[in-house]
Amino acid sequence: MDAARAVGLLLGAAADGVIERREPVLAGRKLPAAGLAGGLVAAGIVVERVTRRGPVLQALGTAVATWAVLGGAKLAAEGTALARDLEESRLDDARAALADLDPRRTESLDVIGLSRASIESLARHTSDSVVAPMFWGAVAGIPGLVGARALGLLRHDRLVGRLHELAGFVPARLAAALTVAGAPVVGGSARGAWRAWQRDTVAHPDPNTARVDAAFAGALEVRLGGRAVYPHGIEERPVLGEGRNPDAGHVTRAVELSRVVGWLAAVSSAVLAVLTGLRRRSR
Repeated sequence: MDAARAVGLLLGAAADGVIERREPVLAGRKLPAAGLAGGLVAAGIVVERVTRRGPVLQALGTAVATWAVLGGAKLAAEGTALARDLEESRLDDARAALADLDPRRTESLDVIGLSRASIESLARHTSDSVVAPMFWGAVAGIPGLVGARALGLLRHDRLVGRLHELAGFVPARLAAALTVAGAPVVGGSARGAWRAWQRDTVAHPDPNTARVDAAFAGALEVRLGGRAVYPHGIEERPVLGEGRNPDAGHVTRAVELSRVVGWLAAVSSAVLAVLTGLRRRSR
C-alpha cells in the first residue's frame, strides 16, 4: 500500500505539470472560515480510508489528491510571466502580478525590488505549495496532503499560522536541502546555497521561510532580504546571500530552480513513503 502511495505522489506531481488548473496560487489572502479547511481534511480522511481497499485505487486517489493540492505548475507560470514583465519593463504589470503572490506593498518597488520580492515569493511558495504537501502526503497520505495545503492557505489566522509554522518546520529545511542539491542543475552554486542557508538565517525572525529564501539566494548568487513594506508596517530583515542585486534573468532561473526542487521533492517523498511503510510493518 505504501508503494501505491509513492506511485500516486509521483503521478500527481506529473499531472500538476500537464493538466492545468484555473485557480491561482493563493498567498496572504483572507479566505473563508477555517471550517472549510477542516471539512477538506475530513474529506481527505474519508477518501484515504476508501482508497485503502486496493493498491490501484490508493495510487489513483493519492494521484488525484496530489494534483489537486500542488501549486508547482501554476507557480512556475506566474513566475515566468513576472520575469517577462520585468524583462520588457512592464513594471505596473509586474507589480500587479507580484501582489497575487506576496502580501508586501509593491507600488514603490523598482526592477531590483520587484526581482528580489519575486524570487523570495517563488522560494516560499515552492516550500509551502509543493514541498510541504508532498512531505506530509508521504507521511500521512491524503489527509497530510490536504492538511498541509489548507494550513498554507489559512496561515493569515494567528492560531492557524502557528500550526502552519510547526507543520512547515521539516518541509522548509527539506526544501532548502533540495535547493542545495538542485542548484547545479540550473547553473547555480550548491556551495553558495549551503553557505547562505547556514550563515544568513541566524538573525532572521522567520524560522522556516528564511531557510528557503537564503538557499535560493545562495544558489543564484544574489542578495535577498532587507527592507520590505507590508500593510502592517516596514520590516527590516537580514540580507540573505551575497553577490549582485537580482534582475529579471535571476527570476527566470528561480523559476527553473523551483521546478527542479519540485521534482526532487516528488522523488524524495516517494522514497519516504516507501520507507515509512517499511518501518511501520517492522514494528
